[in-house]
Amino acid sequence: MSANLQVKESWISEDEYLEGELISEVKHEYIDGAIYAMAGASRNHERIAGNIYRQFGNYLQNKPCEPFSSDIKIKVGSKFFYPDVMVVCDEQSSHEYYTEAPVIIVEVLSKSSRRIDETTKRIAYQGIPSLKEYVLIEQDFVDVEVCRKSDGWMSRHFFWGDSVYFEAIELTLTVAEIYDRVDNDEVCGFLQEKQPAAS
Repeated sequence: MSANLQVKESWISEDEYLEGELISEVKHEYIDGAIYAMAGASRNHERIAGNIYRQFGNYLQNKPCEPFSSDIKIKVGSKFFYPDVMVVCDEQSSHEYYTEAPVIIVEVLSKSSRRIDETTKRIAYQGIPSLKEYVLIEQDFVDVEVCRKSDGWMSRHFFWGDSVYFEAIELTLTVAEIYDRVDNDEVCGFLQEKQPAAS
């Protein structure tokens, strides 16, 4: 999902924001006193986020770390965001409705979310002491960008045929697994190339 529309001009406190989110039918992100409504997600967006969440969940079953989908917030200083997927390993750091200590954050990019995901969120997330990987996934074409703390937050890109290693939880997924069921021109082209020629 993405921060799309500022819905309240006046400054509100963190407590007011958190109380409001408990009764609101629409999710909002909070940035330094301003709140922003979240735009709806496309099918491809949900497929990618669902693939990551499912793969993480299956792998982490009966392990200390736990994946969360976009209903749990991250608190970063005076900001609250709803990442598409994250992994948390330190239960002591978690509030009932948000965490301050994810080890992996995954955002699926869209036209409305790209600017904030690549700028505001990237800067804020890289300041989280526990975070080891920030992952940005394109939904309209095939590109998985992984930024690791161990690499000085340098971007590494993975494409069809590649495998992505999630260092924080020691899991490897293929790009094909991440894009399973995704319906865009690039994925369809790759799948057609794999089909045997008609006899």
